[in-house]
Amino acid sequence: MSDYDDKPWLARYPEGQPAEITPEFTDALALFRASAERSPGNDAIRYFDGRITYAELDALTDAFAAGLLDTGFERGDRVALYLQNVPQFLIGLIGTWKAGGIAVSVNPMNRERELELLLNDSGARVLVCLQSLYRDVASKVLAGTGVRTVLTTSELEYQTRDDPRAFAGSERIELPDTTDLAGMLARFAGRTPPPVSYTADDVAFLTYTSGTTGPPKGAMNTHGNVAFNSQTCREWFGLGPQDAVLGVAPLFHITGLIGHIGLSLLLGAPLVLFHRFEPSLAIDVIREQRPTFTVGSITVFIALMNAPNAEREALESLTKIWSGGAPIPPSTVKAFSAAFGRYIHNIYGLTETTSPSHGVPYQADAPVDDASGALSVGVPVFNTMVRIVGEDGSELPPGEIGEIVTTGPQVVAGYWNKPEETAKAIPGGALHTGDVGYMDEAGWFYIVDRKKDQINAGGYKVWPREVEDVLYEHEAVREAAVVGVPDVYRGETVKAFVSLRPGKTATAEELIAFCKDRMAAYKYPRQVEFLDEIPKTATGKLLRRELRAREQA
Repeated sequence: MSDYDDKPWLARYPEGQPAEITPEFTDALALFRASAERSPGNDAIRYFDGRITYAELDALTDAFAAGLLDTGFERGDRVALYLQNVPQFLIGLIGTWKAGGIAVSVNPMNRERELELLLNDSGARVLVCLQSLYRDVASKVLAGTGVRTVLTTSELEYQTRDDPRAFAGSERIELPDTTDLAGMLARFAGRTPPPVSYTADDVAFLTYTSGTTGPPKGAMNTHGNVAFNSQTCREWFGLGPQDAVLGVAPLFHITGLIGHIGLSLLLGAPLVLFHRFEPSLAIDVIREQRPTFTVGSITVFIALMNAPNAEREALESLTKIWSGGAPIPPSTVKAFSAAFGRYIHNIYGLTETTSPSHGVPYQADAPVDDASGALSVGVPVFNTMVRIVGEDGSELPPGEIGEIVTTGPQVVAGYWNKPEETAKAIPGGALHTGDVGYMDEAGWFYIVDRKKDQINAGGYKVWPREVEDVLYEHEAVREAAVVGVPDVYRGETVKAFVSLRPGKTATAEELIAFCKDRMAAYKYPRQVEFLDEIPKTATGKLLRRELRAREQA
């Protein structure tokens, strides 16, 4: 504990919550096995009217592993999971571990070029994908990859009513060139694969960075990373086996992998899935399944507020809510609380930190910085040390803005087959996040923005996040993204892209004036463009790069 004695953020931990925890598991498969042995009859997955217990999931993943091994699959081989939020994702993930393999999570929004890049970079030998994704995308690129086994499945499996709210246009497709996953599981039912064990340093899965700063890189999330941060989530969020986890984040993303899958498997609690996020459907599922916890991007909660069935009592069961992956405007937290009576706790982390490195503790509210209006992302989670460093690498005092550098048991070992990128981003195990922020005197951390997104307007530095937060205070603004665009006089000037709330109106002049009244003259946007939807990644991060590219086209 001596390393933590002079750290001011300890004063912000809930009473009795330590700065350090002792890991219960060093192996992600072991945490699932413990829950399956302890609570075999508990629901592991709820998928519309379908239920899969822990005992059933254990049997299904045994069959998956046995089927893989029958194809010649070997220790360390990779299995790519190209799926939506369906039960088969968990079957494939856990089954891959039981076979001694490494899972590769693939964004189901990826198209041919992106999929081929990830399959080749990871060296995946097996692909598990939805039938429609095979037909429309994967079948066109597999010849150029090392994939030798393709297992296809349908989102219509594991539920019986083919709910039109979620499955409009879905159908089961005959694909003779692939192996039907359900058929394979039936053939190998009752088979038990040979026992397998892992060390904390073994890679559990590869999660590919979003590519907002360049080509995606495969972060090597180890079994130790996964087990530790699953435990961190359980204790930080104040959860137990009586809780139920609502899966609003994509399962392929690190938030879904840890804050949904790892967490629920550790708890021995149900994970509530509903194929893919749609706000009205999500509210219906919450009413029906009564989950108690979720974590997702702030765009999820903005969408819930604007859903036509968003009555106040709709989210009554959700008593514990966290949001990460994208900046949270303080005005949105206030609006959500007013709409549903529920507070959104901030959390912060990266793919390379296996989800959370900071968080607002349970039963605490995040402070808002008076000068910038930024909402704090919290304090470092257990066993985690964070520094703010300047351009020369020196540690900066409270209040000074610099790059966030994180060290802890959740930081990945590196990038798959990219030693130079690893050495640059994670020298000596310290992750240089590329995020700019500061720590206040009380130990709370604040994110200012990504280093690459800073706007230089006539020599003045403007952080897009600050302008976006002001725009969110306007009653008509649903979403906002700010970028720098070329300007003859100033070099760069500030431009805002805005989508409006349903039934609300605003003009560009009105929004410019609104910001001008609340910001320094060099910060407020000189241009405003209205869009139906702001381009984002699948996890809700604003794609400022895409917006800048529009201006240069």
